[in-house]
Amino acid sequence: MGQQIIMYGAEWCSDCRRSKRVLDESGVSYDYVDLEADPAAADRAYAISGRTNIPVIVFPDDSHVVEPSDPELRGRLAEFRG
Repeated sequence: MGQQIIMYGAEWCSDCRRSKRVLDESGVSYDYVDLEADPAAADRAYAISGRTNIPVIVFPDDSHVVEPSDPELRGRLAEFRG
């Protein structure tokens, strides 16, 4: 993958922990933006998704998913592996 995947999330969020586990298990490189450590990032995540739900995961083609299921996230990751 040319560009990095970016995940906006928080440790208290169970969906974030689940999606982070899927990303870790997949072996892809990604940037994790902790919304507790960087509260201003919540505005960036909202600007991307138009929603306050997390996680927001942004892909190299600037598409994104919000609160994806594990199968949905694995499917999207497979698209970028080619």
